[in-house]
Amino acid sequence: MAVSRISAVLPYDIERVWEAVTNLDDTGWRSELDRVERISETRFAEYSKNGPVTFFSVTACDPLRRWAFDMENVNMSGSWLGEFKAEGNGTRLTFTETVVAGRRWMRPFVLVYLSIQQRRYLRDLRRKLEK
Repeated sequence: MAVSRISAVLPYDIERVWEAVTNLDDTGWRSELDRVERISETRFAEYSKNGPVTFFSVTACDPLRRWAFDMENVNMSGSWLGEFKAEGNGTRLTFTETVVAGRRWMRPFVLVYLSIQQRRYLRDLRRKLEK
């Protein structure tokens, strides 16, 4: 099992950051995604541009504080936790991913992959919020 965590303070109010992260109808700002499909109120699928479809089940939604889900695709399974906290005039955002690689040969690369994905997500989010 691999655990990757990234944290950043964004100079935007918590409501704006929460809305950007949790809005499944506005995901065009995410550079690695082709589209998101809502399956039900608590389930959705992300179709990446260069990878497998990932299925998500929301496990916690505490507005402006916490959004969490389980996730799974053919290469991995695990969980994702987003924590939101007002800090000064901005928002501290912390993402924690816990993943088990589906294939043994992938295990040594999981942490590097997660780190790259998390940094890309934050970069894309910053660009979205700057508009």
